[in-house]
Amino acid sequence: MDQNFPLGNFFSPNKNPGEKASNSSNLPAKDAISNNVQNSSFSTEELSAITSEVLAILRPQLGQEKFSAYFEGAFQAKSITRSEIEFIVPSQFTKKMISEYYLGDISRAIQSILGKEYEIVLSTVSSPVVFNAPKVDVKPVNSPYSINKATSVKEMTFSINDLKPLGEDLQAKVEGTVFEKVESSSPFGKTVDTKKTFDNFVVGPSNNLAHASSVAVTKNPGKVYSSLYIHGNSGLGKTHLLHAVANKISEDFPALKIYITTANEFMSEMIAAMKEQDIQSFRKKYSEMIDVLMIDDIHELKNRTGTQNEFFHVFNELQRKKKQLIFTSDKDPKDITGIEDRIKTRLSSALVVEIQQPDLETRIAILKKKAIEEDIYLPDDVVNLIASCIKSNIRELEGSLIKLGAYSSVFNVDIDLETAKEQLKLNEEDEKKTVNVETIAKTVSNYYKIPVPDIRSKARNKDITLARHVAMYFSYYIAKATLVEIGEYFGKRDHTSVMHGVNKIKTMQNKEESFAQTMYEIESLL
Repeated sequence: MDQNFPLGNFFSPNKNPGEKASNSSNLPAKDAISNNVQNSSFSTEELSAITSEVLAILRPQLGQEKFSAYFEGAFQAKSITRSEIEFIVPSQFTKKMISEYYLGDISRAIQSILGKEYEIVLSTVSSPVVFNAPKVDVKPVNSPYSINKATSVKEMTFSINDLKPLGEDLQAKVEGTVFEKVESSSPFGKTVDTKKTFDNFVVGPSNNLAHASSVAVTKNPGKVYSSLYIHGNSGLGKTHLLHAVANKISEDFPALKIYITTANEFMSEMIAAMKEQDIQSFRKKYSEMIDVLMIDDIHELKNRTGTQNEFFHVFNELQRKKKQLIFTSDKDPKDITGIEDRIKTRLSSALVVEIQQPDLETRIAILKKKAIEEDIYLPDDVVNLIASCIKSNIRELEGSLIKLGAYSSVFNVDIDLETAKEQLKLNEEDEKKTVNVETIAKTVSNYYKIPVPDIRSKARNKDITLARHVAMYFSYYIAKATLVEIGEYFGKRDHTSVMHGVNKIKTMQNKEESFAQTMYEIESLL
């Protein structure tokens, strides 16, 4: 049989079998990809047609979001041989994601179009990598092309079991795993995330009031605090608390109808209802069919006069019926610009609580709890490094942990301090943040305007004692000094005196929100 079996002759319905294929066509892909599509036994027109057919099958299967991210305008057939099809993709990351999650869909699409199984080759402009397509048994679907099943061509298989992936490909696998983990752990919209509960929410001085208020709401929805408003910077756990409340109410009050949405989704839903001239159904849904309404990022209603008007009526109606309302935002209600005063007044009438940046202990606890959930082992020095360098965002903390876990799994190695620094891009500037007892004493001295010799002395003045205990606390948790070392530095005290001071600071942080913020401010200076 001819080495180059002329399958291309069967793909142009307007072409005679003996006619030579045309090589001119405008490919429906990005210029960077189109310029790299080379001639094969198929014309560019045929390759373009095959690509269009594959994409037409993939679009409804994957959904518009995934399709747009990895395929639309960024996926093009380059060549077809007897046993394989090569596709061009724009980047290593896209290649990684497609090869990990969508090869089966592509293989089924190709088999339904061409009538046989092909090996899938994904390549970027500079580096082709071959992946095995899973074997599938698919009944061919109708196609606008005249297809020859080519039953006389021998079926061929290919294996890469003996090939070891390069380091850069393994690193790409790490990045892909991180992407998938972060995406899957961040559900949005109306679906309650069953993984976000009160049990796995780490409570500390920065969030204990928000946590306690959320738990109180679940005891008697709509009765204890009919409206709850939680605000704080992004990534501190506001959305986690929303889902935790939803899970608890669903468990204890299964008859109640719970609805989680965002301000933007609320607005989009209202606009769609107006276009359909069915605004009454929209109003009825929110005012009559919901027992617990949770709106994330309520500040996004700013400058949306029409949406604010609908929200105003929904708020009033649900509050009148003693339903439960919970909102989150990155700002206090009174600080949101572009919101009507009547809306601010109603939001301010809720129980308003703030989530602040987590302190060091809380960050360490979050990392350790998340590590247990993800079955990732990290030594204490690595946990302390991450917690010391990433201070303001829990989401970033967890993302760092997930990346290290993925690296450990892909490369089959344990994570040590140097690996953590390299993978998390912690440079020398970050290392300087690892301070000692002396630098801590100087920082505390500057903050409280108390000389270091006084802090180290035997003086029992109230202000000096507080500064000394704060310095001991940070020396123990950040500098990781021993109780004996700390006691020696601060006036040759014994270890029991040091522990007493450390515990006193922990108690004050838990009881006094303003002091917890003070501790965060001092830590930010270290």
